[in-house]
Amino acid sequence: MNKFYKNLEKLLKKDSRFLDQEGDLLKNQIIDSAYKADEKLIELLISQKEFKNKFFSKIKDVLVFNINDFVSYISDKNFLSNSYTKYKNKIGLNIDDKFLNQRKEVALVWPFKDCVLEGGMTKEDEKRKEIFFNEILAQDEIDKLFAPKVLTNWKRYTKKGEEKVKEFKRDKDGVIQENLIIKGNNLLALHSLKEQFQGKIKLIYIDPPYNTGNDSFGYNDNFNHSAWLTFMKNRLEMAKRLLRDDGVIFVQCDDNEQAYLKILCDEVFKRENFVANLVWRKKAGGDAGSKHFYVEQEYILSYAKNIKQLPKFIQPLNEKQLKQFINRDNDPRGPWRPVDYSAPTTNKNSNQYYDITSPSGKIFKKHWANTKDKFKKLLSDNRIYFGKDDNSPPRRKLFLSEKLGLTPRTFLYDLVLNIEGSKDLEKLFDKREIFNFPKPVKLIKHIITIVLANNDIILDFFTGSGTTAQAVLELNKEDDGNRKFILIEQLDEHIKICKERIKKVIQKEKIKDNFVYCELMKYNEKFVEKIQEAKDAKALLKIWEEMKEKSFLNYNVDIKKIDEIIEDFKKLSLVEQKHILFALLNKNQLYVNLSEIKDKEFKISEIDKNINKRFYERK
Repeated sequence: MNKFYKNLEKLLKKDSRFLDQEGDLLKNQIIDSAYKADEKLIELLISQKEFKNKFFSKIKDVLVFNINDFVSYISDKNFLSNSYTKYKNKIGLNIDDKFLNQRKEVALVWPFKDCVLEGGMTKEDEKRKEIFFNEILAQDEIDKLFAPKVLTNWKRYTKKGEEKVKEFKRDKDGVIQENLIIKGNNLLALHSLKEQFQGKIKLIYIDPPYNTGNDSFGYNDNFNHSAWLTFMKNRLEMAKRLLRDDGVIFVQCDDNEQAYLKILCDEVFKRENFVANLVWRKKAGGDAGSKHFYVEQEYILSYAKNIKQLPKFIQPLNEKQLKQFINRDNDPRGPWRPVDYSAPTTNKNSNQYYDITSPSGKIFKKHWANTKDKFKKLLSDNRIYFGKDDNSPPRRKLFLSEKLGLTPRTFLYDLVLNIEGSKDLEKLFDKREIFNFPKPVKLIKHIITIVLANNDIILDFFTGSGTTAQAVLELNKEDDGNRKFILIEQLDEHIKICKERIKKVIQKEKIKDNFVYCELMKYNEKFVEKIQEAKDAKALLKIWEEMKEKSFLNYNVDIKKIDEIIEDFKKLSLVEQKHILFALLNKNQLYVNLSEIKDKEFKISEIDKNINKRFYERK
């Protein structure tokens, strides 16, 4: 049987689609191809007699692929039992058998990138061997993972510089009214925000990784799609809890996942709460490199928390629209513009079909917007305009004071192009290529002005370069508003750009606003980062020694057993070595839970204890 497995493995390796970056077979890719009755896979299997006889039946001279038999062989735990699997079994980290937690088990299935709390947001060009990481956690352990975390490294940034954080501004209901930037995994940070902001956020805008294969969510096998949807579902569910009953979320994406994201959002927010799918024309012109079509657009899906409570959207008039309002006759009611007074129907029996005579004596016979009695009232109130020579068809005067705005369009054709996002940053930093593909400030301003009142909060938990913050600050200055932003970001380079960007906006525009910065307090996460950065086995073994001393390991880790077979560990690939070390860490202790703030093990300062108490307290 072992020989059969080896021959099958050798045969399948002839198809490059089934290989990862290190030349190992991807079980799930093979299984998926089997279920699809993939033509190349079938040709491969029937090319050798032993597999043709094993996995195919002959019915009236027709070969029938026994898919279930084949999948059973591929799924067998003994098939593809490589050095990584064998080592994992040796040290007892086999989640398929004796180490399952028997108390209301729930499988938290996360892609490796999310398990290491990158959330799919690694460097744009980074690619990794596909890992789909599974852990079985009981419900109480999941609750602990998503419990509020200790926040540390508090700072307040103003136009004068950096200050200590002592207190938080709150509204009359006790809700914190501060611009906040939180560094850390966005899923765990969202769960920490629920203590203060559940049901308090009016607007959420996010621009998540698009899962294109070229962005930061690059995977090599069939888990990429399901992993991305799982990744998004976890965060959208938490986002919904944070929204006010009259709140709304906007999620940006492209063609690659738009259709699937719509279905996912239908599930999370309910289909009846769908508001609109905005189509944003992000670039113009042709592209010689396009194979079939030049794609110009992206999408912004919009959902309400409760569509029945979502108020009417009004888009403020822009400068071009405002110029159309002119006080042509010095009307004391102010500027106005003429609008069509006729109606489209030609029903001559209608009470709105009648003659109108202009001051010059010209007669116009049409179906009009109102009855004749209503027209006479408008005429006597100087609300009908016959042109500058009093000889044109009647038009109604629409006063600027009566026109607060327009109903927003879903097709953002001529709003702003994506290239303006880079220009926004260049103006602030006086240099180019600071951040890859930042969203334009004007795009976020457009969304905010439609939805957000002057004292509302906007949340962005895929912060990137901080475009949302700049949009909020500039709008506040333009209309003397008091909107607040909450940003969440994990990557150091993104946080650095974001903080500097906001400081420059505050200083350059002489804005009165300031912002508060803090971080989720790391514990095992510090070891995760060290494991990620390690370049060889020597560095990883050094980290392992430190982990034994200072980290929280899983309950089923036998340190002595691992040390006894350390030579086997050295034989694994670097990627496999990293995955093993990561598997040893207790995922509940990646960050320090608020419930453990008094634990001396974590060495939390009295200053941090006091400010956490103030942040999490409920007025």
